[in-house]
Amino acid sequence: MVTLTINDQKIQVPEGLTILQAAKQLGIEIPTLCYHEALVPYGACRLCLVEIKAPQPALVTSCTYPVEEGLVVQTDSKWVKGTRKIILELLLARCPTSKVIQDLARSLGVEETRLPTLGTEEELCTFCGLCVRVCREVVGRSAISFINRGPTRAVETPFKIASEECIGCGACAAVCPTEAIKIEDIGDSRLLYNWHTTLKLRRCEACGCYFAPQKELECLREQVILDEEFQKLCPNCRRKLFAHKLVTTSPGVAASSGEARYLR
Repeated sequence: MVTLTINDQKIQVPEGLTILQAAKQLGIEIPTLCYHEALVPYGACRLCLVEIKAPQPALVTSCTYPVEEGLVVQTDSKWVKGTRKIILELLLARCPTSKVIQDLARSLGVEETRLPTLGTEEELCTFCGLCVRVCREVVGRSAISFINRGPTRAVETPFKIASEECIGCGACAAVCPTEAIKIEDIGDSRLLYNWHTTLKLRRCEACGCYFAPQKELECLREQVILDEEFQKLCPNCRRKLFAHKLVTTSPGVAASSGEARYLR
C-alpha cells in the first residue's frame, strides 16, 4: 500500500494506481476529456492536471501519474485552476458550440475565449483520441486514426474513404465526450457519417427489426463462442428467448427472479 495526501486528506491506496484513481476514492472530482476506465491513460486533454508539492513542485496529468509514497497533491490550487482556464479557452476556440466544453469552462468561471476560432463553428472534435483508442484497444480494428499535423490534424479513415476494418459497432461514438461522431440507422443500413461508411444491418428473425451490422456480428462470431440462435435475434428478443429457456428449465428460479416478465 502507498500513503499519499490529496487536498490535505491522507489516503492509502494500492501501488500502481494513478492520482486520478486515488482522488476518486476520496470523492474528489478532477475534470477529464480523454480518460476512460476501459482504455490505457493517454494524457492528451491536460484538463486533469494537478499540482504535486512533494517530492518536487510540478504540474502533472493525474490520469497517467502513478501514486508514490509521501506524495502531496493539490487538485484545485491557484496554479492548477489558472492552467485549466487557459486549456479551456483553447478548447472553446476549437469547439465554440460544444455544450460539454462550455459547461466545463463555466465551472471554472470561463465564459468566453480571448482566442480566435480555430476551426468551424460546428466543430466538436477535441482530439481527445478516445475514438481512435477504443477502436484499437477494445474493438481491435484500428479503422480510424489521427492524420496530418497542426491546423489540418484530424481523425479519419485511411485515405478518407470507407475502411474495411470498420464493423459499425458504434464504440467510437459511445466514448466520444462531445458527440462529434454521427451514426444513424436508416432502414436496413447503418450510416457512419464521419467514417464515410455504410453497412448493412442484420434483421431479427423473431420481430423483424434491424438491430446490428452484419459485419459486427461476423466479427463477434470469430472472436467469441456465441449461440447461433442468439446471433439471429435483436437484444430484446434474446432476452425473451433467455427468459423462456429459464422458465422451461427452472420455473422456480425464473419466477423468483422476475425473468418471467419478458415472456409477456
